[in-house]
Amino acid sequence: MSKIKFGWSEVSIVPEGKKVSLVGQFYERISDVVETPITVTAWAIDCDGNAAIFCGCDLVSTPCTLLWDVRKYILEKDPAFPADKLMVSAIHTHTSMGYANRSDGVDGSTLSVLTEMMPNARYEKLVSYQGEDLLEGEEARSFLIERIAKAAMEAWANRAEGLYATGFGRAVVGMCRRVCYDDGSAKMWGDVDSANFTELEAGNDSGVELLFTYTPDKKLTGVVANVACPAQVLEHRSFISSDYMGKLKRNLREKYGKDIQFLGLVSPAGDQCPRDLVRWVEPESPIDDPNIERINPKYRRQDPSMFDVSGCERIARRLATEIEYALADVTEYVGETTLQHKNMIVDLPLRRVTPAEYATAKKAIEDFAKEVGEGTINFADNARMHVHAGTIARFEVQKTKEIVPIEMHVLRLGDIAFATNPFELFLNYGNQIRARSKAAQTFLVQLSCGAQGYLPTKKAEEGSHYSAYVSSGSVGHVGGEQLVRKTLSEINEMF
Repeated sequence: MSKIKFGWSEVSIVPEGKKVSLVGQFYERISDVVETPITVTAWAIDCDGNAAIFCGCDLVSTPCTLLWDVRKYILEKDPAFPADKLMVSAIHTHTSMGYANRSDGVDGSTLSVLTEMMPNARYEKLVSYQGEDLLEGEEARSFLIERIAKAAMEAWANRAEGLYATGFGRAVVGMCRRVCYDDGSAKMWGDVDSANFTELEAGNDSGVELLFTYTPDKKLTGVVANVACPAQVLEHRSFISSDYMGKLKRNLREKYGKDIQFLGLVSPAGDQCPRDLVRWVEPESPIDDPNIERINPKYRRQDPSMFDVSGCERIARRLATEIEYALADVTEYVGETTLQHKNMIVDLPLRRVTPAEYATAKKAIEDFAKEVGEGTINFADNARMHVHAGTIARFEVQKTKEIVPIEMHVLRLGDIAFATNPFELFLNYGNQIRARSKAAQTFLVQLSCGAQGYLPTKKAEEGSHYSAYVSSGSVGHVGGEQLVRKTLSEINEMF
């Protein structure tokens, strides 16, 4: 048992005086309007001769190549920094900046497939923009590397003896976004107002794992919240925002002081969204997504639109209320404990394309190419063809690759466990880990130390559609089951 030290830091990633290309949809969105600031929040733990540094980023993803560059940047400035204990994760907001996204090297380039197979087609641009004040490409990447590294180094330098307490909340944020039909098919954002609608494919997890940090005299310094829903209320909008996570942070600071730090960690939620598809509420203004269109939708007495700021505010209020209740219940503070932290590389099987799937995808693009000729491909066409292009790209990759190595972290802090993965991991995998974990409380962090795409369940793969297509992620349900077993083995060995 040793005294525990904590350090915090928050660094803005709002590009001052620059516009950014927002990522997360299949069409271009350019903005310099900041609806809610985007940041990197770093939380450092030092105890019992071990360390952990979490960096939560208001980004759509954090590929392992970005993590490696951040570690390299830090070590050049401070060779003693425990870089192997650094974890970088994303809240998966679709209203944050894009950058030169060097991939994790699995799927190949879907864009190169479309360019090769449709050389004469032109891509429609919904936004026409040319200018010197756009932060993009390698400049944007360097900007992010510097800011993430700064947050990590500051948190490590700021560590001081403190206390922590655990808590638990119950707030409905995420709900399943995959709809099942009586023919065995499934669809993300599927319309439930249909006689052949049978069920939502999975449930949801309203549990919120909470941890609070304090000074030695019990003054609150930080809140860690693990929520099973990506920050995607505003995903179609054309402004910069940290979505509901940023608004929750604002609410906490209004109540507990401007210096309170907040780290939002997204739990397995690859098949979750902030919207109730059964009690459908239309967006307050039109959005560019053909999957969201509803013909003559019925009025429902429900939450405000979960496509808009009003929905973000409702979620932030729910979570802030639960955190307030949990803080009021704190009676036990921990100042001496043990910390174990293991960083490992886990090999998972690449999800493979069958010859039949390859042939179907190739024919789909060839037929579409004949139809388009030298015409224009709009964003809806691009999204539809992207799936087939991904299948073709995977077919080429699997000729020389069969294993996907991922970086995974497992920690024990007292009676708490933390475990990371680089996927948009479907909810049921997280449920399996939590249910069988020996820890009193298990924090699970998806889209951490990599960006390997969706990892669907077997049921989702059989239902198909976006998020379960073979091109939606590098690993399938066989690898998902292996990931569950490995994560449990590592957690339970520590206990």
